[in-house]
Amino acid sequence: MKITLICAGRIRESFLREAVEEYTKRLSRYCRMEILEVADEKTPEGASPAQEEGIREKEGERILKKIPEDAWVITLEIEGKKMNSLSFAEMLQRLGVEGKSQIVFIIGGSLGLHTAVRRRADFALSFSDFTFPHQLMRVILLEQIYRGFRILNGEPYHK
Repeated sequence: MKITLICAGRIRESFLREAVEEYTKRLSRYCRMEILEVADEKTPEGASPAQEEGIREKEGERILKKIPEDAWVITLEIEGKKMNSLSFAEMLQRLGVEGKSQIVFIIGGSLGLHTAVRRRADFALSFSDFTFPHQLMRVILLEQIYRGFRILNGEPYHK
């Protein structure tokens, strides 16, 4: 299985980069992992709704260009379906059994995802009603993917 994360923006803080690298290394036992970053747009102070929509559209176009045609796409959205770690692991397993060999997770920029990206998704996933910085969300997602593979392989992992 190949898992790709498409993310708007770069991680600037070294401690978050180190966490991403650690989970990427751990995941190499279970899947092929790829992280693709697209440029995020600067949001001017006091941006109008139209300006914000333009920013989401530009970021969305960049994201859509990175999605392989045959990929099964999961967007991270506050309005998405909430799951626990076991049901998330079961979803990963089900996708593998169904022959979905390319799974793409998408984390949008600070303003969220454009409608066109959300329409391309096969599944919308929510981790919480809270809003997380998109850079931190990358670490949280990688940790949950790692936890999911540990669960599926019957390997111990802290609860």
